[in-house]
Amino acid sequence: MAWNEPGNGQRDPWNKNKRSAGGKSGLEATLKDLSKRFGKLGGPGGLFTIVGVFILAWLLMTSYTVIGPGQVGVVQRFGAYARTVGPGFHLKLPLPVETVQPVATSRVRAMSDQIRMLTRDEDIVAVDFNVQYQVTDPQKYLFNARDPDGTLNEAAQAAVSAVIGAQQMDDILTSQGDGNAPAPALTALQQQVRDQLQHTLDAYDCGLRVTDVSFQAITPPQEVKDAFDDVNAARQDRQGMIDQAHANTSQEVPLANGDAKRLAAEADAYKSERVARAQGDAERFNLILKEYKAAPDVTRRRLWLETMEDILHASNKVIDGSDGRSVINITNDHADSQPATNLPGVGTVAQPANALGDDADKGKQP
Repeated sequence: MAWNEPGNGQRDPWNKNKRSAGGKSGLEATLKDLSKRFGKLGGPGGLFTIVGVFILAWLLMTSYTVIGPGQVGVVQRFGAYARTVGPGFHLKLPLPVETVQPVATSRVRAMSDQIRMLTRDEDIVAVDFNVQYQVTDPQKYLFNARDPDGTLNEAAQAAVSAVIGAQQMDDILTSQGDGNAPAPALTALQQQVRDQLQHTLDAYDCGLRVTDVSFQAITPPQEVKDAFDDVNAARQDRQGMIDQAHANTSQEVPLANGDAKRLAAEADAYKSERVARAQGDAERFNLILKEYKAAPDVTRRRLWLETMEDILHASNKVIDGSDGRSVINITNDHADSQPATNLPGVGTVAQPANALGDDADKGKQP
């Protein structure tokens, strides 16, 4: 039955019979009924008490914060920056008045990406790079850029494009070293990208610091990789031949220098010998000239005899101009090994003759 359904009048609050039976108006009865109901809510175990306990617990739980090691806490009051707190336990105003956002400042963050770009000689190259960075200013990191990590990614792509795009394809491919350690040229390119990226981040004032930039791979696109591999293999062969030529040069040049020094030393020795011999001959000639001036006939005859001795030293024949009237005795070192020979009209001659006797016919000499 509905509360206001006509009947005995017990359910109708505006029933005039109830008002007349109690001696009070309907409004007073309503107020009294409401007072009873709210009294139950506010008493021990009532709804308001439970809500109050929850509110008090919420205030206590949100009135402090704990910041971990290697982090700082950025305190925001109604969304605006208030202060920065370090690691440890800190009190704050409860939510939603103050909120704390921890930011890791000691952790090294990393991002990797790949871009395709044109080099200076208009070749396409794919660059895989990695960037490591840290947060240096948490306030700037949270409030000066909408997406600081995305901003760093875009700035890194721009820096890599600017540096690699200014190089030629051959220089880029040959700058990667042997794979065990980066070549100096590749290290220089990475440093240029790092400097340019840091300059861009400083201009954005986003509180980030770049710690390292590295190129994981710099390769041509897959569509033309085979052709570039052939070119790179030919370049390596050429470099190998150049290195071999340098090695041969390093080996042959010292040998040639040694031969040159040896020849120069031999020439100097020959020169000294010839000069000394010439000086000796000149001095000997001067002595002979002096003797010739003192005794021309004797000196002339002695010179003639010495000359003939030199000429006939190796001869095995003797010429006698005395028509066989003189016997010429000639001694020889080989007289024991070679017997003497009888020459008709000449006499007994030893073989070979190497000297003329002093007792030869002096009148027959020229």
